[in-house]
Amino acid sequence: MLLEAKQRTKLDPSDDSLFYSLPRFVTHVDEGFIDRLTNLYRERLKPNTRILDMMSSWVSHLPEEMEFAWVEGHGMNEEELAKNPRLNRYFIQDLNQNPKLPFPDRDFDAVINCVSIQYLQYPDAIFYEIHRILKPGGVAIISFSNRMFYQKAIAAWRDNSE
Repeated sequence: MLLEAKQRTKLDPSDDSLFYSLPRFVTHVDEGFIDRLTNLYRERLKPNTRILDMMSSWVSHLPEEMEFAWVEGHGMNEEELAKNPRLNRYFIQDLNQNPKLPFPDRDFDAVINCVSIQYLQYPDAIFYEIHRILKPGGVAIISFSNRMFYQKAIAAWRDNSE
């Protein structure tokens, strides 16, 4: 199902790069959620693989004992990403302005996105990109919560019930 134009709107239509320019060292979910997510990563991700942590921040919730060949971070705030100890490298990109990911086809074994999907105005384009950059047999783990920066979440997410 493709979203209609009105479902892609935000209460705060200002430039996302301005909103995310100040670092926020917070988590939107509780410890129980984080523990379950880390366990899911432990079960589904494989050591020594390439991971894209999409829409990341200062923490990735990856299992501490697991070593990966490479963890690429993507986000909107450089200060937050620089503090994330799991990232080998990171880049800043507003996916609402440019949904094309700067990677070749079949580049990653896994893509993770922790409680950020609700901010994407064109999630269909992003899911296409995730599929494009995943290797055959790769995994995408998209977690979500009802907690969010309400003014920056799209209407399709905000206006639906739990």
